[in-house]
Amino acid sequence: MRQVKLDQEELHQIKELYEGVMSHACHGLFFKEGAVLGAPMAEEALKDRARYFERAAAELKERGWVEEVTFSDHEVVVKGSIEVAPSDIPTCHRLRGILREFYERFKGGRVKCTEEMCASTGQPECRFHVEEV
Repeated sequence: MRQVKLDQEELHQIKELYEGVMSHACHGLFFKEGAVLGAPMAEEALKDRARYFERAAAELKERGWVEEVTFSDHEVVVKGSIEVAPSDIPTCHRLRGILREFYERFKGGRVKCTEEMCASTGQPECRFHVEEV
């Protein structure tokens, strides 16, 4: 299987392109992209359910989405998200989609994933709240 690489600046330029055309409506598309990207990562991690979140964290780091990530039952803490860029609102839409996919596959049901704190807004880290719906 072939792969392509995008750097952080290219991701930001793509985000700006979409926002220029669609404003904040494109954030839902980025979230859905994340879900698409997260599905195969989650399926791979499920092969070792006992180490699921450890494997998910390793995959996110290996693929360059984060520098550090910590999973708990209802929260994910991230440092070094590739989607971070100065903003007045949270910007990690793709990562939020990936994380939701991880939790839905693990729990076997629907969850809501909300970015409650984002390094893009000057916070020291990104924090995502996960709740079953």
